[in-house]
Amino acid sequence: MQPAFRRVALIGKKTPEIAGSLRTLREFLRGRGCEVLVERETALSVGDGASTADYDAIGRGADLAIVLGGDGTMLAAARNLVRYRVPLAGVNQGRLGFMTDIALADMRESVGAILEGRHAIEVRSLLEAEVVRGQELVLRTVALNEAVLGKGTQGRLIEFDVRIDGEYVYTLRADGVIVATPTGSTAYALSAQGPILQPSVAAFALVPLNPHVLSARPVSVSDASVIEIGLVRAFDARVHFDGFALTDMHQGDRLVLRRSSDSIRFVHPPGYSYFMMLREKLRWSESMQPLPED
Repeated sequence: MQPAFRRVALIGKKTPEIAGSLRTLREFLRGRGCEVLVERETALSVGDGASTADYDAIGRGADLAIVLGGDGTMLAAARNLVRYRVPLAGVNQGRLGFMTDIALADMRESVGAILEGRHAIEVRSLLEAEVVRGQELVLRTVALNEAVLGKGTQGRLIEFDVRIDGEYVYTLRADGVIVATPTGSTAYALSAQGPILQPSVAAFALVPLNPHVLSARPVSVSDASVIEIGLVRAFDARVHFDGFALTDMHQGDRLVLRRSSDSIRFVHPPGYSYFMMLREKLRWSESMQPLPED
């Protein structure tokens, strides 16, 4: 039987601990008739020099990329492959694993089902971000999880204003602000008391970080909106995207965010459920026990 994905790339956390799982999965895929490519830095870190490829070769040639690691590894792979539209599946060898939903113990069974065509594909939105200084474009990038404008090394509050589709919303003094996609709503934004957004919800969440007023609350806005955050006053401010791209922001700079025309496709094995994943990762079933009977 011809596999649903003929050429499969393996991308792993850059630690020797994944070597055994990677080799096991590589041989399993080959046994199913797949051609296997191992991302170059992954191969170097686990001492495997066979069939290596850089991200460009993976993007141009792979039908599927399987990521072994945690959400950080998945984020890095997604950012490198988004322009190629290669679908991604994740085997969790990290901690929480909101995006890497295949348990290590179920790796062969789940990947086997995906190769047999028994899978679901879920499309996730990204943020397109620009940092503008006067009339100059300082930085353009994308974010799968979030864009974060925050205070720098001096630890002093920054002041910024927010506009949605050109309409003034508020001016706030705070440690910063997170703008999260639905995927990122279970990442940094969650720890800042932001809302959890189901991936199919067409929205972004704006979550203030330690605001100087008690009335500042997270707000969800349409992902068709253009969000503009202007830095009004700051001694030291920085912006980062998924924890990767980082640049200093100066007083008067603007962070402009909109939904990207690109998207990420996640491949899920049979039985995947977003809310079941939340129950497991956030331990809702443990913390919400039924009340005792009278």
